[in-house]
Amino acid sequence: MWNWKNLQALVPPPGAEVDFTACLDAFPSLKLAKTTPQDPVYHAEGDVWTHTQMVVRALLEDAHYMQITAQERETVFFAALLHDVAKCSTTVVGDDGRIAQPGHSRRGAVDARIALWEAGAPVLQREDICRLIAVHQVPFFAFAESRCGHSPEFIVRELSWQVDVHLLCMLARADIVGRICPDVEGVLVNIDLVREMAEEEGCLRTPRAFASAETAVRYFHGAQLHPDYALHEEWGSDVVLMCGLPASGKNTWVASHCADWPVVSFDDARAELGLRHGQNDGAVAHRAIDKAKGLLRDKRRFVWNATHLSRQMRGKSLDLCLDYGATVRLVHLEASKAELLARNSKRDTTLTNAALLGMLHKWEVPLPTEAHALELLVNHN
Repeated sequence: MWNWKNLQALVPPPGAEVDFTACLDAFPSLKLAKTTPQDPVYHAEGDVWTHTQMVVRALLEDAHYMQITAQERETVFFAALLHDVAKCSTTVVGDDGRIAQPGHSRRGAVDARIALWEAGAPVLQREDICRLIAVHQVPFFAFAESRCGHSPEFIVRELSWQVDVHLLCMLARADIVGRICPDVEGVLVNIDLVREMAEEEGCLRTPRAFASAETAVRYFHGAQLHPDYALHEEWGSDVVLMCGLPASGKNTWVASHCADWPVVSFDDARAELGLRHGQNDGAVAHRAIDKAKGLLRDKRRFVWNATHLSRQMRGKSLDLCLDYGATVRLVHLEASKAELLARNSKRDTTLTNAALLGMLHKWEVPLPTEAHALELLVNHN
């Protein structure tokens, strides 16, 4: 079993070679890349592993790679090595015979998160890696005809709150150089435009400045406003929205930091209804949401204590809070695999360790753009 210190030794200093055999040993899922095909139009070089090696080599040849810190080299190296790790599990062949891997970036971020979590990677650096993987192709299309209706300005500002745009541009450049496909130069122009806009906006290496946290939250949730002009804030509830795997220590954290706050909890609602885990989740959600709505109407502070593991599930609770004008602080808790399973085995719960580990594939750690504040904490208690 590889630990984080062993993984760090895989990262070559400028001018050194990569030990790809050791990389495959460290991340066994990458071995599937050797037999994972790609669309020959955009990847005439062949399988995913061939492409991955070309990307990593292109990254190491980038002049910027020689200028960044050792930790930044680790971050962008692992992002490059794992950027297509989920192509093996997302490959589809259309009726026309064309190969595609829809959603591989987002799925790859989850797969990389699990592998790096098991190796004990520092949480903040791990998330830097995973966020780069999740958006590694966005610079290809930010200045092309928009696929999602957002302007290039919005895309660059949002990226700056999620990743280091300088590292992202390095990764995207390596991704397009490390393949055989048409219009490489056109894509490189788009990547350069992303870099230039980030420099103009003052957010190449730091998040784009906003007049207030409320302005930023509303902007990233779709409000038509300018970052430099503060949005009028309506007073509402202060909400702490917990998230994290079961047994990660959420209840303990709430008891220590918000002891006198009302708590909205799906687990409490389930217990009140006399239901087992996974039984009649609709009734459980209805009971918890009704309690949250009452607290929001009264503008009372409270804790929403739930796993909120995926962005989709978290978004439902966040949207409700924001609709009532609440100020939301996201607190994400986690523990090591060994600690998590040991705690869960001792809990009075119907959730088995096997079922808990199955939840990992939905584990999307919150982004700073989701709420007014975000804390990523590791619970060692």
